[in-house]
Amino acid sequence: MDIAASFAQFPPLVLFGAALVLFCGGVIKGAVGFALPMIAVAGIGSFLSAQETLALMILPVFVSNLWQTLRQGIRPAVETGRRFWKMILLLAGLIVVVGQVVPEIPSRYLFLVLGAVVSIAAILQLAGWRPLAPVGRGARAALECAVGAFAGNCGGLSGVWGPPVMFYLVSLRLPRAEQVRAQGLTFFVGSVMLVIAHIKSGLLDAATIPSSALMILPAAAGMAIGVRMQDAMHPERFRKVTLAVLCVAGLNLLRRGLF
Repeated sequence: MDIAASFAQFPPLVLFGAALVLFCGGVIKGAVGFALPMIAVAGIGSFLSAQETLALMILPVFVSNLWQTLRQGIRPAVETGRRFWKMILLLAGLIVVVGQVVPEIPSRYLFLVLGAVVSIAAILQLAGWRPLAPVGRGARAALECAVGAFAGNCGGLSGVWGPPVMFYLVSLRLPRAEQVRAQGLTFFVGSVMLVIAHIKSGLLDAATIPSSALMILPAAAGMAIGVRMQDAMHPERFRKVTLAVLCVAGLNLLRRGLF
């Protein structure tokens, strides 16, 4: 890998700014179990193109999701995978397929997609909306497939597929431990597909992989702190602050896309 070419593409000041954003995102993900990709695309996207933002955040997101998935052990993760296999399969496949068109889309349109996903997700949760999943087995399976397909399209285009998955899991009224495990597994599988998709698309190459790998360090450090904070701060209060910040960040991305 040409590390010199990587640092020529991302100067030290840019890498420092990206590291700071990923550290903050790692803290929040460690505390509440989500939001690292949304914070990354909102923060890094304020000074880099959408494609460069995705290239920098892919490996930190991958490692953080692997960490979250394995915290409760491999066997529980396998059981969760069996329960939600339809959603995970659609999510994974569409991330790979849709991800191939990212290099062909102008940054302006990607910022619109990213801003809309982040803003809508944050506003709905701040407003207190808690959807209820349908009772019937067939209707629930159809909803799970629809969520997987929608999340896969969002993930392939923007690297953010968490909000629709989280809304679905919340609607099932799962115990906290099971919901966090399901989030972690879904996010991990999606991040594996995102890495594959963007190796194929060219966003991850010899010039960007070293910088993306370097960004693992601040994200992991932030996550370690966030996990400790989870015990000291009420998760619901921290979640509301996080969503408020995400709402502002998402609206800023929409501004960049529109103007």
